[in-house]
Amino acid sequence: MDIEYAYQKERREFGRQCLFSDKNKVEFTEAANHEFFKEYILRDPVHLGTQYSRQMSLSAVNTESAEFENRGILHSEGGWPKDVNYLDPEQTVRYRRKIEKDENYVTQLTGLTKPMEHCIYQNNAVNIYENYFEGLDPAPLMEKSSSRTLNVYRDPAIYKQPVTHLSWSPDGGSKIAVSHCNMNFREASGKAVCSYIWETENPNAPLLRFTPHSSMICLEYNQKDPTTLVSGMYNGQVAAWDTRNEKAPVMISEREHSHRSPVNSTLWINSKSGTEFFSGSSDSQVMWWDTRKLSQPIDTLLMDPIKSDEQDLSRSYGVSCLEYETSIPTRFMCGTEQGMLFSCNRKGKSPQEKIVFRLQCHTGPIYSLTRNPAFVKNFLTIGDWIARIWSEDCRESSIIWTKHHSVMLTDGVWNPTRYSIFYVSRVDGVLDAWDLLQQQSEPILSIKVCDESLKCLRAHEAGYLVGAGSTKGATFLLEMSDNMTSIKNDKPLLTAMLERENRREKILEAKSREMKLKVRTLHRQEDTIDERPKLFQCKSACDAAEQEYLQTLEKERKARAPEEYDQEYDPRKIAKQMEMEAASDEEMNE
Repeated sequence: MDIEYAYQKERREFGRQCLFSDKNKVEFTEAANHEFFKEYILRDPVHLGTQYSRQMSLSAVNTESAEFENRGILHSEGGWPKDVNYLDPEQTVRYRRKIEKDENYVTQLTGLTKPMEHCIYQNNAVNIYENYFEGLDPAPLMEKSSSRTLNVYRDPAIYKQPVTHLSWSPDGGSKIAVSHCNMNFREASGKAVCSYIWETENPNAPLLRFTPHSSMICLEYNQKDPTTLVSGMYNGQVAAWDTRNEKAPVMISEREHSHRSPVNSTLWINSKSGTEFFSGSSDSQVMWWDTRKLSQPIDTLLMDPIKSDEQDLSRSYGVSCLEYETSIPTRFMCGTEQGMLFSCNRKGKSPQEKIVFRLQCHTGPIYSLTRNPAFVKNFLTIGDWIARIWSEDCRESSIIWTKHHSVMLTDGVWNPTRYSIFYVSRVDGVLDAWDLLQQQSEPILSIKVCDESLKCLRAHEAGYLVGAGSTKGATFLLEMSDNMTSIKNDKPLLTAMLERENRREKILEAKSREMKLKVRTLHRQEDTIDERPKLFQCKSACDAAEQEYLQTLEKERKARAPEEYDQEYDPRKIAKQMEMEAASDEEMNE
């Protein structure tokens, strides 16, 4: 297609200097008016450019026209000799090997590659305006996780005491209960520390101040009544509090019928009256209480690691934390100071029936024990330098665990809305957020909350707020980013992952039980068969495996060449051969 352009002036003539010449001709003249000189103001310097003519330019581009054709290709099997059946794979493979051994095969193959490359490059032309992925949903971009500190609630007392427990109010989480207690025996004895209820919007002064006669280790809201709380104290007593009367507890247990050591955890029970709760202490006892009558406990259970109908207090383990799920009203779990976990059923008639199973989870105390909000069979334990996720179906080992940290872990909690995320607090003041679906080797977010150690964590039911208490009496309210509160397909993806890990752990448990049974059977055979030579008696599993391997080789050797084996190892022939050799030696000596 040809296009014609009209050129008025060449581009090289643009911007030339105007050359004026004098002529003896006057076009216009006017006399000077000296009155205008008074209104003249001199501006110096002045930079002003004017242009009254049109700017014109031209650009020309000549492109080569491209022609496109669509052609089809029919590929059929051919080129085989008459004596080769191309439908038989053995004949075709044999013929290919024969051709590949030919000396001209490499040179001919090299010559064929050049036109083939030309055809490939011809087919690589891509239409950049074509939408190749119309039916696919766009993949969402992975938003970077973040957090920020909203408020800091500091202990108003002169001497700051560590935060030991946090509890959100059930009326939308507008208030948070904070208990303070120094667990050091020398500093805690004889000193009562106040605990507080803060409004989340007002970090300047606490809403309520509780002043007990003994420091509170835990302070828990009643999820059915926002005005009622229960607390476990350092001297072993439990008390019920009312927000309308902050000066003294409403009810308090009798000292002689209470725990003998500090009460580490108290939790409400899903009962009809809404007044029952239970407590766990370092004296190895779990007690059930009713706030309407705290003079004596309703029931008591010892954490005895040995299965027997008679429980012994001297061999029982101290309780460091409790766990209770309202959807399973008769079941609860206890974490001990020796790292063992007890899964219990309150409806059992005997102590042996009440303790369903025991798990050795950590080498030290279990600081935190929480079930997953959506998958109640899976629970999280925090102890020593590692966080583990367990399943009630697999009791040999945990199904998921984090790396060993360089510092001690103090507490952990699940995200109530996004079930694949859990938070872990550390001694160095760092809060780690772990996402099981995104990565398991490193946390997705590490927050340096403060310089001192973090003692406890508690997540808000909405999922975007997390409370963290430190050893210097400060409670930090953290807000998490939107991608950490909810995500599409979070629950089905986590379901598939937990099922896969459960299945893997069950396979490993079955393999371990099979090996233990095999070793046990070998040891029983050794004990029953005393006539066996000492050479074949196995003293360990390694000797048993070696002996089994040698016996297998011997059986295969007999199966392959039985006649040679009999000739070689026939004792009669061997004895006769030895006699002949001895006779020949005597003749030589004579």
